[in-house]
Amino acid sequence: MAGMYTVVAGDHISRLAEQFGFAKYETIWNHPQNADLKALRKNPNILNPGDQVYIPDADVKTLDRPADVKHSFTKPAETLKLRLVLNRMYNKPYAIVPCTLSVGSVQTDLTTDGNAQIEQTIKRLDSAGSVKLNDQITVSGGAATIQREVDFQIGFLTPLTEVSGQIGRLANLGYYRGPASPPDLDEFKSAVEEFQCENSLSVDGICGPLTQAKLKSVYGC
Repeated sequence: MAGMYTVVAGDHISRLAEQFGFAKYETIWNHPQNADLKALRKNPNILNPGDQVYIPDADVKTLDRPADVKHSFTKPAETLKLRLVLNRMYNKPYAIVPCTLSVGSVQTDLTTDGNAQIEQTIKRLDSAGSVKLNDQITVSGGAATIQREVDFQIGFLTPLTEVSGQIGRLANLGYYRGPASPPDLDEFKSAVEEFQCENSLSVDGICGPLTQAKLKSVYGC
C-alpha cells in the first residue's frame, strides 16, 4: 500500500526500491510526491535519517500464458556500483595494489587502478564490507609487509549539510579521528581546521559553505 516511509540509517533509494519490490529506483525517486526530497538531497544514494520518502504502489504486470505448461519468470535484478579510493594520509595512494574486497558473502580479488580506485558491482541490499591489502612499512634494517584491513558501511553517509555528513567525510579522508556518535566537537573543529589549511581555505574551524563545497570536491559527493 502506498504511503510515507521514514528513512533510517543505511537507507538509500535503491535499497528502498529493492525492499518494496521495484525493479528501478527511479520509480520512487522520480515520483512527483518526492519532488521536494529530490530537490533537497539531489543524490538518491545520500539520505538523512528522518527524511520522508513516498513509496507508491507497486506496478502489477499481467501476462497471459497457456495452462498445463510450466513457465519460467525472471525478475529484473538491478545492481549498484561500489567505488572505493584507497589513499594514504601523507604518503602515495595505494595505486596498482592487489587487494581483496568482501561485501556480504562475496569475496573478490581486485587490483586498484592508477588512481588507487577499485570498482565492483554489489547488490542493492548490501550494507557493509571490508577491503584487505598488503602494505610495506619502514622498520629498522629495511621494510616489512603488514596486512591492512578496513571495514566500511554502505549507504550510511549522510548529506554534507549535516554535521554527521561532514564528520563522515572528514573521517574517511583521515582528518577526523574521534567518535561518530556523539561527535567530539573539539576534534571536529581541529579536523575542519586541518582540512582548511591543506586546501588553502580560510582557517576558522567552521564547516561553512565554502568549506563544504571544497569537501564535496575532494571527497567526490
